[in-house]
Amino acid sequence: MKKTMTGAEWKQLFRSRKLMVPMIAILFIPVLYAGMFLWAFWDPYANMKDLPVAIVNLDKGAEMEGEQLALGKDLTDKLMDSKQFDFKEVTKSKAEKGLAKQDYYVVIEIPENFSEHATTLLDPDPQKLMIVYKPNEGFNFLSAQIGETAMDRIRAEVNEQVTSTYAEKLFDSIVKMGDGFGEAADGAGKLHNGAVQLAGGANELKGYLETLASSTITLADGSQKLAQGASEAGNGASKLNKGLDTLATGSKELVAGAQKASDGAASLQEGIVSYTEGVGQLTASYGQIAQKEKELNMAMSTLNDKSKQLNGAAGQLAGAAGNIAQGIDGLSTQLEAVMAGLPEEQQTALRTTLAQLKQGSAGLAGGMQELAAGTASLANGTAGLNDASGGLATAHGQVLAGLEKLNGSSAELKNGANALAAGNATLSSSLVQFSEGVQSAQKGSADLASGLAALTEGTGSMKAGTSTLASKSKELASGSASLVNGIAELDKGTVTLQEKLAEANKAASEVHPSSKTYEMMAAPVNVDQEGINHVPNYGTGFAPYFLSLGLFVGALLLSIVFPLVEPAVKPTGAFRWFFSKVSVLATVGLLQALIAVGIVKYGLGMEVVNTPLFILTAIITSYTFIALVQMLVSLFSDAGRFVAILVLILQLTTSAGTFPLELIPAPLQIFNKFLPMTYSVQAFKVSISTGDFSFLWMNNGVLIGFMVACLMMTVGYFALMFKKRYSREEVVA
Repeated sequence: MKKTMTGAEWKQLFRSRKLMVPMIAILFIPVLYAGMFLWAFWDPYANMKDLPVAIVNLDKGAEMEGEQLALGKDLTDKLMDSKQFDFKEVTKSKAEKGLAKQDYYVVIEIPENFSEHATTLLDPDPQKLMIVYKPNEGFNFLSAQIGETAMDRIRAEVNEQVTSTYAEKLFDSIVKMGDGFGEAADGAGKLHNGAVQLAGGANELKGYLETLASSTITLADGSQKLAQGASEAGNGASKLNKGLDTLATGSKELVAGAQKASDGAASLQEGIVSYTEGVGQLTASYGQIAQKEKELNMAMSTLNDKSKQLNGAAGQLAGAAGNIAQGIDGLSTQLEAVMAGLPEEQQTALRTTLAQLKQGSAGLAGGMQELAAGTASLANGTAGLNDASGGLATAHGQVLAGLEKLNGSSAELKNGANALAAGNATLSSSLVQFSEGVQSAQKGSADLASGLAALTEGTGSMKAGTSTLASKSKELASGSASLVNGIAELDKGTVTLQEKLAEANKAASEVHPSSKTYEMMAAPVNVDQEGINHVPNYGTGFAPYFLSLGLFVGALLLSIVFPLVEPAVKPTGAFRWFFSKVSVLATVGLLQALIAVGIVKYGLGMEVVNTPLFILTAIITSYTFIALVQMLVSLFSDAGRFVAILVLILQLTTSAGTFPLELIPAPLQIFNKFLPMTYSVQAFKVSISTGDFSFLWMNNGVLIGFMVACLMMTVGYFALMFKKRYSREEVVA
């Protein structure tokens, strides 16, 4: 009976042309879907050379270090020679019109400042090279996307070309820099020699400054003693001036008295007796006066000698002060060259010290000059005073001699009175001279007092200046020690500089760039793609998806052409009824799978990892989809076909046959594991590309599970229908 129902189904199929022709057409539905789609999209990038793309070169070129750059023209020529697209070099207006009229998919515009921007790398505000990319996305979106990929390649080529140009200039600069390092190393050697000489000079300068510091201390002590002596001399000169003033007054009175004595010599005779009595006393008094005059004469002689010595010492001191001022000026001039290498703070402190030294030495020199002038006047005054005192002593000697004669011989008093008159005349004349000498001495003592006052003031300034000089000279000596240390460090630094410059020169001289070097600088990284499970083209990559789609559509159309439930003859059993339908569906499903595999494998030339497993996967997939559609249509009739279409739509979006699963919306990812096309796509990928056969059998096992479940539900449906329709009827054998 099984044979009879199955045979009846096949007889009905072969006898009905309306049924046979659609069934034959259905055999090619999967290959029409899969084959035509795969053929159309097998390798679209292989035909990009036919995609029209316009190039507009507006670049005016530029000059870089004497060389003319025309990067726009170079880029255009490279693109034209690459044949990557159907490049056409046109004007800007023609390109815009062609893009609007859909003559070109993309326009690549090179601006007029393209080369000029390439020369701005070292400018304060470098400008990037710009390429204007204008796709007509509304004309064809994918062409715009392909164009963007091509633009990335073009940008990489331009970057490589520009970087190569920069690299060439860079290495030229390195070679020149190496020569400069050599010259700098020679200069550093000369600088080292100069530093050695400078260190020697600094050591000598340190010694001189230390000597100067110790000398200025001695000078400060001497100036202090000089100030004290000048002050004491000034006080003595003041007292001397006062005494000479009194002496001048007395000498005037003495002159007047001598004149009166001369006038009264005539009346002397009358009082000779009284005069004789007083002669003894007068003689004794004149003896004392003579003794005091001798002491005065000796003091005046000593004062004269000392004033001359003081004048000489003051002259020498004035000369020494002038030499000190000149020495400080010379030292300032010599230190200018040294101070140029010192830090700014030390330069400022040293210049301030030198200025104070100059000011103090100038004050010292002026005071010494005034001291010399005062001591000269003092010497002149003391000389006159010494002469006057000598005359006075002579006159007093004569008076004393007369008094002694008068005292010794009263008998000759008359004659002595006459001689006294003559002596009084002489005395009057001598007293006049004495008065004049006293006046000169008074004037000299006044000049001496004035000079000593100036000397005191000058020595005060000299004391302050020498104190400052001593303090600053100590600082200068201390600074010179720092200068010596700094110059020693400078010497070490110049040696290190020379060594490093020599090393830099050696390293730079070892650089020998070539065109390969420039290419390495321009593109230092190459990508070596070492992928696994290589997929050679789009057709191979999309084959799992389109084969699954074609087989499902074939199963869906088969349900329209072939009656999945209505029996060819009256059923004699539920299983026989089910098997009669399945025998036809299985045969059609097998043929669909074999035809689709044959066209894809041998017609399109697709390479697979394992051909038998590829064929087996196609058969299992075909049977699974037919079982699913049979179950849905058997249970729900036309509504079942609608559900099958919904399942197809869900499978197309969630099977991860095109984009990765993670890129589709999260709500749709839920359906991925519950629909059979997910596993058919994965099984096809394994048999075509990856070769992970354990994963293949896992996915085919899931497909077989779907198939068995659907067949069991269909068998149950046939059993239920047979029971409802035919179980109560008598079955004729």
